[in-house]
Amino acid sequence: MEKRKLASVQYVHHITPIEGADKIECVHVLGWQCVANKGQFQVGDRCVYIEVDSFLPVCEEFEFLRSSSFKKSEILGEGFRLKTLKFRGQISQGLVQPLSILPEGKYEIGADVTEALGIRKWEIEERVTSSGTVIGDFPYGITKTDELRVQSYPDLISEFKEIPAYYISTKMDGTSVTMYWKDGKFGVCGRNYEYEDNDKCAMWKYAHEHKIEERLKENNIPDVAIQGEFCGAGIQKNRLKLVKPEWYVFTIVNMETGRRYSLQQMQELCEKVGLKMVPVEEQGEEFPYSSVEKLLERAKGKYDSGMNKEGIVIRPVEPVYSRTIEGPLSMKVLNNDYLLKE
Repeated sequence: MEKRKLASVQYVHHITPIEGADKIECVHVLGWQCVANKGQFQVGDRCVYIEVDSFLPVCEEFEFLRSSSFKKSEILGEGFRLKTLKFRGQISQGLVQPLSILPEGKYEIGADVTEALGIRKWEIEERVTSSGTVIGDFPYGITKTDELRVQSYPDLISEFKEIPAYYISTKMDGTSVTMYWKDGKFGVCGRNYEYEDNDKCAMWKYAHEHKIEERLKENNIPDVAIQGEFCGAGIQKNRLKLVKPEWYVFTIVNMETGRRYSLQQMQELCEKVGLKMVPVEEQGEEFPYSSVEKLLERAKGKYDSGMNKEGIVIRPVEPVYSRTIEGPLSMKVLNNDYLLKE
């Protein structure tokens, strides 16, 4: 599957003015829009596009970001975090830079230059699992849960136009948790690591309280990895305002074949095992959204708590291979109202 490129070589697609702004303008790259100094780029220029959620190293090329973006993290150290901002009413997501910031060499359009620039993904500590004991890396055979944003892969929209049926689910605001049952072993993982079974780990505590291992055995459901969003107090900002932790399933994978479950298969397994699925907001046959802009509008909304929801995830009802991302067809659209208040 296509790996997320935090920094890549791209073309400037088009440029639009910002009302009331004399020194800045909006530069469009892929499906993203970024505020840049007026005249810095021309349509058709090759450039380096750096995505939001990137953590840039402290160096001369990025020092201009210090006043707005400097962060010190226990996990990542010092650097500059790119997040969604607004200038003169214009949303800006990411950073467009000239090719001159790259080491000497030839770079094709689409080239991944994340490592060349020393860029890492911004991550915050998962406080709810910090007292758990790590026993290993993410298990072999289970894919991590990062969804790719439509702005980075706008061609995904045309792929959704080709499929027979789609559904849209709510992106819950929490941390990714995977529980699996394979070869007689039940395991629990956070976003990046597998955790030991003890009463200090909130994820394991949840698994025991809901008898997930026992119910998988009772229903004879082997070789399965269940992935969902773990939400509650101490996780992110608990925008759902939950008193007790909840786990919302969004992906189930057959570990023997590597194939994802269909929407109906997921619903049936969750019902058998007593699990909650992410809310399905919309389901239909013909995909009605034709642009990134329309999807961004669709992603807006609030949780039942009244807080801005994180966004939406769009998938086929039956799993389909994507030629664009070379993996299961899927994309996320984040709510800009949520991002601006993050």
